[in-house]
Amino acid sequence: MTTETTATQAGDARITWHPARQARLVLALGHGAGGGIEARDLQALARVLPGHGVTVALVEQPWRVAGKKVAPPPKTLDTGWRGIWPALTGPGLPVVSGGRSAGARVACRTAGELGAHGVLALGFPLHPPGRPEKSRAGELLGSGVPTLVVQGGNDPFGKPEEFPDGAYELTEVPWGDHGFAVPKRAEVTQEEAVAIITDAAVKWTGSLA
Repeated sequence: MTTETTATQAGDARITWHPARQARLVLALGHGAGGGIEARDLQALARVLPGHGVTVALVEQPWRVAGKKVAPPPKTLDTGWRGIWPALTGPGLPVVSGGRSAGARVACRTAGELGAHGVLALGFPLHPPGRPEKSRAGELLGSGVPTLVVQGGNDPFGKPEEFPDGAYELTEVPWGDHGFAVPKRAEVTQEEAVAIITDAAVKWTGSLA
């Protein structure tokens, strides 16, 4: 594991690399608006995917690096993501763009222009809680590249059955909330819930040509 700081027009970003020995892809994962790269799903993917030929790059947006508590507007998040892209493509491998929540939105919005090999959207915030009319489906449907959505069955930002039909794959984490936490009464354990995420990512990245 190595960490590097990269200058962007939105400020300095930070990339923590989890390299695969014989990498065939780079998976770049951004965090959400309410947390950082310590999120359970991001950490699990960084542990598991390098064993399957995928180097994982956990990206901290400039606002987090600067110690700010509140995420900036979407345009600024996109600027930060564009700024780290040259470092992600540095190894000379195809780059899959991804992230959780707000990071998933960034990945979808910028995938086409950056030439992403695919998008992994974790906990895509389809709408604000309780506001289904404020749909962000257009961002997801407009990614223009192979896309996998992994969504908690009880995510208040959009349950799996709320997602529109489209050219993407969707894996449900039963009982999971927006952070993929499951209650004690759930029929799956927390470990099993996390395994659903990593198994889906391993299978999907393995299918990418």
